[in-house]
Amino acid sequence: MTLVCQLPPPLKPGDCLRVIVPSGTLREPEALQKGIAIWQARGYEVQRSPGYDARWGYLAGRDCDRRQQLLEALKDPNCKGILCGRGGYGGARLLEHWTWPQELGSVPAKWLIGYSDITSLLWSLAQQGIAGVHGPVLTNLAAEPGWSLKRLWDCVEARPLAPLAGRGWGGGTASGVLLPANLTVATHLLATPVQPDLTGVILALEDVAEVPYRIDRMLTQWRMTGALQRLKAIALGRFSQCTPPPNIPSFTVEEVLRDRLGDLGVPIVSDLPFGHDGPNAALPVGLPALLDGDRGLLTFG
Repeated sequence: MTLVCQLPPPLKPGDCLRVIVPSGTLREPEALQKGIAIWQARGYEVQRSPGYDARWGYLAGRDCDRRQQLLEALKDPNCKGILCGRGGYGGARLLEHWTWPQELGSVPAKWLIGYSDITSLLWSLAQQGIAGVHGPVLTNLAAEPGWSLKRLWDCVEARPLAPLAGRGWGGGTASGVLLPANLTVATHLLATPVQPDLTGVILALEDVAEVPYRIDRMLTQWRMTGALQRLKAIALGRFSQCTPPPNIPSFTVEEVLRDRLGDLGVPIVSDLPFGHDGPNAALPVGLPALLDGDRGLLTFG
């Protein structure tokens, strides 16, 4: 069973945060600056890691250089948290033939904040027993509503998190360790060393720009591996830009989700406010949560 992770020390205004771009190359420098400015307005010192704006094909620099950004941020005694600039693709490449440095056990844990492709890093860090935040990357931060920004501060500054409300599918209630993820990224982590033990987990999923048959294909893989059958509950966020092409026979994405998940016999809540193309409520990774499939609520602590 997945163990509860350790919370990094609470952040406080005045702390130093490092910006890394561990996945796709930066294409939105203005949006990145707006995101940095929001953290600075909160009172944080924000430093860009050297090479954050590099480019190697569709990646933000070579794997060794992006990995070095992460390692330097982890080892910097002045850095209290790590802000991912954007997602895209490439985080899993950093984890191939690599382990987290042993000396991490002798320094305070640090917050890692991101979502989408950052799923791979968040899940791998959780396997080291350190909680992270599935939440907005810097290039998305300026689009977040005020309540979502407040929730992000609450999460990293050690205040209680408000429940999130969605649409309950029934199934009663279940408690477990919360593991948020992008469905596509998490699917490609199945049966790799990065996949955590999913026994007793509340899995929280979102995705973007995947047509219904691809969602079906991924969830069918989860079913065939037996991974879904080990879960305690499922929390579904936003599946945006997932409508089928016109004039092609298809299920809707909701029909696929109900078909592939509805027979598992666990509490499920959909339409929760996290994911791409809308409010992206911060979710702790590796901490206890309670999902109420009858009332449609996800609560924490």
